[in-house]
Amino acid sequence: MSALAAKNVTVRLGAREIVRDASLTLNAGELVALVGPNGAGKTTLMRALAGLIPADGAIALDGHPLSSLKARERARAIAYLPQGHVFHWPMSVAAIVMLGRAPHADTFSSTTPDDRAAVARALAMTETEAFADRAVTTLSGGERARVALARALATQAPVLLADEPTAALDPRHQLTVMELLRQAARGGGAVLAIMHDLTLAARFADRVAVVDHGAIVADGDPAAAMSHERLAAVFGIESATVEIDNKRVPIAGRAI
Repeated sequence: MSALAAKNVTVRLGAREIVRDASLTLNAGELVALVGPNGAGKTTLMRALAGLIPADGAIALDGHPLSSLKARERARAIAYLPQGHVFHWPMSVAAIVMLGRAPHADTFSSTTPDDRAAVARALAMTETEAFADRAVTTLSGGERARVALARALATQAPVLLADEPTAALDPRHQLTVMELLRQAARGGGAVLAIMHDLTLAARFADRVAVVDHGAIVADGDPAAAMSHERLAAVFGIESATVEIDNKRVPIAGRAI
């Protein structure tokens, strides 16, 4: 059974139809990249999958309608990493990451050994343990991005939805984050990541779903989903293909 399945999902914001009749399945053990031009509807679709905005159609989590779950149940099952990584309060990095454990606690719960172990593991995985005691507001944009990912990983949810998780990161940490997402999938999670770097998407994702004008126009093997013809039609670019780690990876050529 799929971990998260959406069928014929449509999202309207006011009079505008942002997502149109989109169907997408996320399976345990799979990393799926969601790609498309700016304004294509990727973030809106992801927010609908996370249960954060109303949507028409059907969204099911482990076979159960998403709408039937209480907010805390949904938060335990779906970790959502939004884009932007905005932190308004000078909390310590460790305290920020501990917030990822909130869905597992109740109002009167204290921190448990499982909570502390999950936070320590998330800090180590994202290479943020060195500044665990620092205020998150003192960090660079790339460091804050890794802290935000650590908070999502600390939740240990079976589904992880990450919106542009490599934005603001240097090349080394882009590769590190993509490897972390792939490890999360290999560990049995279902991971969906919105990507603008088509090369990273092709290298790391098991599947790529392409969104154009609110509709999913391709969903499959990265090489097939991001063919030269589709990249030209959807992104308006000419592309070439190189081979990296035995995978066909698209390289943007010029705008057309």
